[in-house]
Amino acid sequence: MAAGVAAWLPFARAAAIGWMPVANCPMPIAPREQNKRQDELIILNVSGRRFQTWRTTLDRYPDTLLGSSEKEFFYNEETKEYFFDRDPDAFRSVLNFYRTGKLHFPRYECISAYDEELAFFGIIPEIIGDCCYEEYKDRKRENAERLMDDQEDNKDSKQPNMSFREMMWRAFENPHTSTMALVFYYVTGFFIAISVITNVVETVPCGATPNQKDMPCGERYTVAFFCMDTACVMIFTVEYLLRLFAAPSRYRFMRSVMSIIDVVAILPYYIGLVMTNNEDVSGAFVTLRVFRVFRIFKFSRHSQGLRILGYTLKSCASELGFLLFSLTMAIIIFATVMFYAEKGSTSSKFTSIPASFWYTIVTMTTLG
Repeated sequence: MAAGVAAWLPFARAAAIGWMPVANCPMPIAPREQNKRQDELIILNVSGRRFQTWRTTLDRYPDTLLGSSEKEFFYNEETKEYFFDRDPDAFRSVLNFYRTGKLHFPRYECISAYDEELAFFGIIPEIIGDCCYEEYKDRKRENAERLMDDQEDNKDSKQPNMSFREMMWRAFENPHTSTMALVFYYVTGFFIAISVITNVVETVPCGATPNQKDMPCGERYTVAFFCMDTACVMIFTVEYLLRLFAAPSRYRFMRSVMSIIDVVAILPYYIGLVMTNNEDVSGAFVTLRVFRVFRIFKFSRHSQGLRILGYTLKSCASELGFLLFSLTMAIIIFATVMFYAEKGSTSSKFTSIPASFWYTIVTMTTLG
C-alpha cells in the first residue's frame, strides 16, 4: 500500500497545479487506522496558545511531567488536548528541550519565573546548555543578592520589639536610620580623614632652624601631632567597642576583615604608650607605626563605592588569580631567556634569574 501511494503522489501533485489532467483511474485508498504509525500527534494548550508535537518526543524524558503519565491529569476530553495554565513564552524553551534535548535560557525571561516553570514541568536547571549556563548562573547570583538586600531592608524596616543592641547595630550598619547615627557616621569619617592626613603631613620636612638641622614636622611639633593622634585613636576605640557590644555575634565580628583592620589601626598607639625610649625597642616601634596606614581602609566602611569595589574584586577573584598566574608564567619565561642571553657578557646586570625578574616585570607592566 505504501508503494502504491508513493507512486501516485507525483501525479496527484501535478494534477493539483494544472500540469496534467486528472487521471481517469481512481485515487488509491487512504491508509486506514491499522496502517497508521504508532506515533500520535498531541496538542498542548498552554494558556490558550496551542503547541503540537509527537508523543514519542515527550516520552524521551519519562522523569518529567510531559514525559510521564502525570500529564493525563491535564487532559481535556472535550477538546482532546492537554491544557496547562502556565506561561506560554517560557513553554517554548521547555518544548524545545523535548525536541532537541538541549535546554536554553531565554534572556528576556525573569530568572525566578523561569525556574518556577522548570520546576513545574520537572526539569532540573543544571542541564542548561553551555551556551547559556554562564548567563543563567550570573542572573541567578544577581537575583539572590537582590533578594538578600531586600530581606535586609525588610528587617531594617521592622523597628518594633527591637532591643537596644539591635538598634545600635542597625544604626552602625545603616546610619540613615536616625539623626544621631548619621552624626556619629560623619564624625567618624572626619576623624579617619584627619588621621590619614596627619600620618602623611608629619613626614614632611618643616625646614631647618639656626640650632637644629632640617627635621620632619612630626618631630618638630611632637605634642601637636600626638594630641591629634590621641583624639583620632580615642574615637576609633569608642567606635570599635560600641560595634563589638552591639554585634549580633561578637565572635564573627572579631573575625571579620574590617574588625581586624580596626584593631591593626589603633593597636600601634597603645603599644607606643607602654614602650620606653630604649634603643632596643625603638626600631620595633617604628615598624608598628607603619601599620597606621591601615586606617585608610576604614574608608571602605564609610564609602558605598569602595564597598562595591570590594565586592567586585571578591566576585572576580578567580579571574584575577588566573591573570596573575599567566603574568607570573610570562615573567619566569622571559627572565630565564634574558639571563641566558646575557650570561656571557661581562657587563651584564642579570646575575641570576630572580635578578632578571625586575626588568621583566617593569617591561611587561609599563611598555608591554
